[in-house]
Amino acid sequence: MAPFFDDDTPDISSALLDGVKSAAVPLTGTASDLDALIEGIGDARLVLLGEATHGTHEFYALRAALTRRLISEQGFTAVAVEADWPDALRVNAFIQGEGTDTEAASALGNFERFPRWMWRNQEVAELVRWMRAHNAARPPEQRAGFYGLDLYSLHASMRAVVDYLEKVDPQAAQRARERYGCFEQFGTDPQSYGHATAYGYSATCEDAVVEQLLELQRRTAQGAREEDARFFAEQNARLAQDAEAYYRTMYAGRNDSWNLRDTHMADTADALAAHLTRKAGQPARMVIWAHNSHLGDARATQLGDQGELNLGQLLRERHAKAVYSVGFTTYTGTVIAAKEWDGPGLRRRIRAAIPGSYEHLFHEVELPRFLLRMEDLGEAASGLRERRLERAIGVVYAPRTERWSHYFLADLPAQFDAVVHYDETFAVHPLDANAGHEEEDAPDTYPFGL
Repeated sequence: MAPFFDDDTPDISSALLDGVKSAAVPLTGTASDLDALIEGIGDARLVLLGEATHGTHEFYALRAALTRRLISEQGFTAVAVEADWPDALRVNAFIQGEGTDTEAASALGNFERFPRWMWRNQEVAELVRWMRAHNAARPPEQRAGFYGLDLYSLHASMRAVVDYLEKVDPQAAQRARERYGCFEQFGTDPQSYGHATAYGYSATCEDAVVEQLLELQRRTAQGAREEDARFFAEQNARLAQDAEAYYRTMYAGRNDSWNLRDTHMADTADALAAHLTRKAGQPARMVIWAHNSHLGDARATQLGDQGELNLGQLLRERHAKAVYSVGFTTYTGTVIAAKEWDGPGLRRRIRAAIPGSYEHLFHEVELPRFLLRMEDLGEAASGLRERRLERAIGVVYAPRTERWSHYFLADLPAQFDAVVHYDETFAVHPLDANAGHEEEDAPDTYPFGL
């Protein structure tokens, strides 16, 4: 997160607070809680469901509840998440009644990369089990799928391309092996490849991954099942191409690699929607799960001012009112997050939101949880559009430097179509025994306050 040092954030006026209170829809835990949100979504084909952290139970639970209703009542046929394509395809096979997995937990087994708890948790497992049961009672063209949008799985995606071609064209599989063999000298860590090629220590494999994607795109398929398999393989080849560029770009600067990653996610969402539309013969409707920082329009934030774009911005630019974006916020509570990259997921205490932030403003509403649709704000919208601090906690939480590590300025009504606020939230429930242990962070005075 880019540092932010300016403390000149707007105060909370009584008119603004009254306006937000008037527009806020209390969430009571009943079946009707989501009615206003579904009404706001209307005919949107792409519903973007964010999260302010990668480890909060309430965010996962409400997204899952809304997703179930969108699938069962509104005809949505895809859940696309901030996860790698080949890992999510194992889950997709399970919910289609295919593959060898018989339990949701095992179907989530390919999520081995840090942070495992982000998708290997009880909340996702419950949704996956529900999707499998839902699909079992419906014809193939009405079944919902589970897909990944991210691009970290360079080696897994290359293996998936070769595996597909082994089944349909062994000679093409051999050509793919030879092309992807370009990466062998760098081992299994794609960052080693990125470092070596970015600094000129080795030639790139760019031509190899481009050639492989082009060859796959020229293939034709016979029948719906073969069309699915060919499309899945093509997406893995596209992922390999974009991942190759991503790992090289990591050493060129944050904005370049971030923008490439979110463009890949937007392109994958569009390709998936087009594929599902062809299969069904009508426009596909899709739910997308990712962090607020990916789904809230970057043009409305300080990060956008600094040159970052994101998935939410790109989808709005491409599809306008067919997109409906929902952000999530919390004032305090617990979260699963690591202390450092690749560290264990621990149950951590989230500090109370700082004054001047949207989260602090929503705390002053004095409702434990509520929905705020931007279209309902009326005159309060102008006050809410004064840029305020917004908190974003990813897989690493740094409370000691929270002001600089986790806050940025945003214009919330321009960023999201609606926001769900929980004043206190609790940690997600990991499936793995080595995640979720409670650990208290040292106080600010440590070690001098002993």
